[in-house]
Amino acid sequence: MDPLRDVRALPKAHLHLHFTGSMRPETLLELAAKHRIRLPEALSSAEPPKLRATDERGWFRFQRLYDTARSVLRDEEDIRRLVLETAEDERRDGSRWLEIQVDPTSYAPRFGGLIPALELILDAVRDASERTGVGIRVLVAANRMKSPMDARTLARLAVRYTDQGVVGFGLSNDERRGLARDFDRAFAIARKAGLLAAPHGGELAGPESVRDCLDDLGAGRIGHGVRAAEDARLMQRLADRQITCEVCPASNVALGVYEHATEVPLRRLFEAGVPLALGADDPLLFGSRLAAQYELARTVHGFSDPELAELARQSVRGSRAPEDVQKLLLADIDAWLAG
Repeated sequence: MDPLRDVRALPKAHLHLHFTGSMRPETLLELAAKHRIRLPEALSSAEPPKLRATDERGWFRFQRLYDTARSVLRDEEDIRRLVLETAEDERRDGSRWLEIQVDPTSYAPRFGGLIPALELILDAVRDASERTGVGIRVLVAANRMKSPMDARTLARLAVRYTDQGVVGFGLSNDERRGLARDFDRAFAIARKAGLLAAPHGGELAGPESVRDCLDDLGAGRIGHGVRAAEDARLMQRLADRQITCEVCPASNVALGVYEHATEVPLRRLFEAGVPLALGADDPLLFGSRLAAQYELARTVHGFSDPELAELARQSVRGSRAPEDVQKLLLADIDAWLAG
């Protein structure tokens, strides 16, 4: 039997990673000490916090921990450190292209407003990309828990920076709250300017959430989307239109969407022809980064090396990487498989 290839050496794209959630645990502790911020035990212990977000109380706890982690990012040096370390971790895991998601509203009060906050992040992204060789772009994300008017403001902001590193527009937070169609005007603004529409759907809510993202928001990619596996016709629709689902197995289990890793419908979606891009979501809170998701596909779901290579190809094809970058990545994936 041939030895298994190293999944860290497999070239891949990472399409589902949140800004604060990409932070290293040790960086969180150091920045908290720097700014004299007291962290709850769930964030200061050596283990990832115990989470479950299938009920409102659990989701509120998850969001509170995330907000606390975000609060340690207080100055320009902190932002630049986070982005550079994230790029270094991506390179170590074989990620050659990253599309990181951020809601600049969360950082605007500390950095002089929405525009200065986003410009700082984009400049940090450019610097980290040059220093590590990882291609990095940004998705600006609105928050379902806030007003559709706020989302339209962010969509216009994203459009303003389409030639400076912003490639898409997202919608995050609890998909059980607020209707997708309430944000249709924001997504129309983004799509008209050529930005990718990539809202979250089909995670905490069922397949109807994915359909709403497609029908109401014109989604070209779905954040998560795993619950589409409960509807064969929906899976066929995603496969026919080649709509990539950004599947995050570790976070699905950590948040209680599925009790066990074996229940994540990775194989079902893959065999239905739905394009997939494995993602780590929030490694800070879920305890594993991108390569671990590929290892999970191998060890838990029985993906062979040729199938892992196809997952990597799908992540590249689902990205907004330029055509020449995609061609190079696809060739390097073939080389990994050739051994």
